[in-house]
Amino acid sequence: MTQAAAITREPYTPKGALDRLRHGDLGAWPVVGGLVAIAVVFGTLNEHFLSPENLTNLALQMAATGTISLGIIMVLLLGEIDLSAGSVSGLCAVVMAILSVRQGWNPLLAIVVALVAGALIGLLHGLMFTRLRMPSFVVTLAGLIGWQGLLLYLLGQGGIVNLPFDGFVAKLSDTWLTPLAAWLLTLVLVAVFAASNLVTRRMRLAADLPVTPAWWLGVKVAGLAVVLVAAVAVMSADRGVPLLLVIFGTLVVVFDLVLRHTAFGRWMYAVGGNVEAARRAGIDVRRIRVLAFVLSSTLAAFGGILSASRLAAVNQGSGGSDILLMAIAAAVIGGTSLFGGRGRTYAALLGILVIQSITNGMFLLSVDSSVRYMVTAAVLALAVAIDSLSRRGGTA
Repeated sequence: MTQAAAITREPYTPKGALDRLRHGDLGAWPVVGGLVAIAVVFGTLNEHFLSPENLTNLALQMAATGTISLGIIMVLLLGEIDLSAGSVSGLCAVVMAILSVRQGWNPLLAIVVALVAGALIGLLHGLMFTRLRMPSFVVTLAGLIGWQGLLLYLLGQGGIVNLPFDGFVAKLSDTWLTPLAAWLLTLVLVAVFAASNLVTRRMRLAADLPVTPAWWLGVKVAGLAVVLVAAVAVMSADRGVPLLLVIFGTLVVVFDLVLRHTAFGRWMYAVGGNVEAARRAGIDVRRIRVLAFVLSSTLAAFGGILSASRLAAVNQGSGGSDILLMAIAAAVIGGTSLFGGRGRTYAALLGILVIQSITNGMFLLSVDSSVRYMVTAAVLALAVAIDSLSRRGGTA
């Protein structure tokens, strides 16, 4: 996207935030409030919930499913759905494991091949959706069943492939940043965030456009610094900041920049908001849709690899169970609209944090899984209800 196009966005100001609230756009505030409530409730019921060890485990647990959720957001932004993400994650993890363990390939090369396999699956889904005009629900439902079948076929009679505990893939989930590295990374993130906001502000001033007040920028930078410092301090009190969390966080930030500061990102929101208007504006709607499915399946493949790293194995249950449901729920709970055109990649981070916190807290309290499913369903229904009401308010 050109510099002129990049600086025409309306800045996020306190007045703008109040206007959005009046029009029903609550943003991430319901999720933040939910996280605070979860921390208070489970922290009160079980003192171990807010311990450094448990919070570090929570960070590890959310990386794999959060990465899959990040891919699903790409499709949800278009108002479509990808039901195959769980099966694709398991299949690509199996491909990686077979190549690296049974065939003796270099682990990095095996990971690249698995990611390419995920991209090709997404390309197939996208072409079936755009060329054959099959509903995305049907295309990806067929993928859910078919790719799961291929996974079982590749595993064969054994049904499991164990990864070496001292191998590259398994080490991904057993690598921790040193305290120095963690604090340096925190400093760099805060500095880059502050610098990017200052540059954007100067560009808008030069173009004689409205800008965010300087004091509000200071509040945003200070808020980010407080959150990061608290997170690093807590995890450093245990084993340190896990590499898996850094990888997941990097993906969230990179895709957020892509969606907000590139032409492709603008086209994604345009197609999701009003496909006919986007087509008349000259946007190649078919290509955008295909790329969305490619990104969804590729990120699902990467999430499957991260999950295999934690388990140090792949089996017939890889990508199964409730992984798909949790990934979709995380995206929606985090604020991504099921109707398309609205959402941020940070929804994957916030949503999966909510779900994993609920799951983790109930495990600590020895609550039956049936209750956990019902509570998660209630949270998901509430998130969709808020989204529907906010859209109704915005239309009004």
